[in-house]
Amino acid sequence: MAKILFVMTAADHWTLADGTQHPTGFWAEEAVAPYRKLTAAGHQITVATPGGVVPPVDQGSLSPDANGGEEGAKEVAAALESMDELRSPIRLEDVDLADYAAVFYPGGHGPMEDLAVSAESGALLTAALASGKPLGVVCHAPAALLAADDGDGASPFAGYRVTGFTNAEETQAGLADGAKWLLQDRLVGIGTDFVEGEPWAPHVVVDRNLVTGQNPASSAPLADELLRLLG
Repeated sequence: MAKILFVMTAADHWTLADGTQHPTGFWAEEAVAPYRKLTAAGHQITVATPGGVVPPVDQGSLSPDANGGEEGAKEVAAALESMDELRSPIRLEDVDLADYAAVFYPGGHGPMEDLAVSAESGALLTAALASGKPLGVVCHAPAALLAADDGDGASPFAGYRVTGFTNAEETQAGLADGAKWLLQDRLVGIGTDFVEGEPWAPHVVVDRNLVTGQNPASSAPLADELLRLLG
């Protein structure tokens, strides 16, 4: 059994270009699907957020439309309710990477608000990448990579093949026009080799110990890759 750290957003909104606050948080499937797979394999999960705030769920991610119907929505809500770790997160500022065998970042628009500018998260990501430990990041959570710095003003993720929520998906979701910035553009801007898959289809990219997933549907396959790397 290994201890795995889930780093999650504490933000319940995403500030758009006009200053309005779009309600958000973490995307339920992106926490639930990996949690199920990793705990079923015998691993123990610890949740960390900025300030130790209980991570808010994006209410849109609990809807029938987001979960394949009413039954799916009930199932994901029940799964979240059973995840006691979500209600007692530790402070991201207190995390010791040495305590964990792997690190995973679920998405939702929340990370675009807080983790994208969190120095503590950026330092953790830099250390996790250098450690060789499996590091999984899905959907909008690669926004957190923007806060990572190699000490010389460059990104430690430059040159890595990555994926994340694409411009096409943000446009189809109806939020691209109002956004301050788009994730795909910013990841390209820090020097990553962004690999775009079909909108909304599962798409996972593995480069060394870094595993990135494009969208909610990529969460479960990403967890499979983390398990493979954990051996």
